[in-house]
Amino acid sequence: MKRPNILVNLKTYQRRWQIDRRSIQSYLRKVWRTIESSTHLETPWSGPEDKETTVVFLNDAQMQNYNQRYRSNDYPTDVLSFPVNEKVEDTIYLGDILISTDRVAAQASRAGLSFDAELRTLLLHGLLHLLGYDHETDTGQMARLERRIKSRLNFRQSGRKQTPR
Repeated sequence: MKRPNILVNLKTYQRRWQIDRRSIQSYLRKVWRTIESSTHLETPWSGPEDKETTVVFLNDAQMQNYNQRYRSNDYPTDVLSFPVNEKVEDTIYLGDILISTDRVAAQASRAGLSFDAELRTLLLHGLLHLLGYDHETDTGQMARLERRIKSRLNFRQSGRKQTPR
């Protein structure tokens, strides 16, 4: 039987930060394989179908607009996820992940991390939200799964420092 894969679409509407498309797509494919082997639940996204998601990179002003519109929070946030989980032909569209690259940079700087390390954390976090995990309502399941996935991926908190374009 064919192992399902994940197709990652990337869009950027910000101009300050360089986005390494291949690296992000490769990382999310590794995360997906790790999630598949780490979770043993029957969910709407489990099964032999390929999966698809879109990651959208925004600046703080754009993200603040989405955060206000969909969560009634009038400030920028780091990541928003919009689950869809609809089957289209032989693919399940998981949904959209929106990431503010300005928040990525600020949080990375504050924590002494690279831009890439913080971005990987938010990509994983956003993907787990698409799969129905919610740290605001669970009793730590999402945080434990994030730590387990990071451990299995030998997640490094370092990485090359990135500067704006």
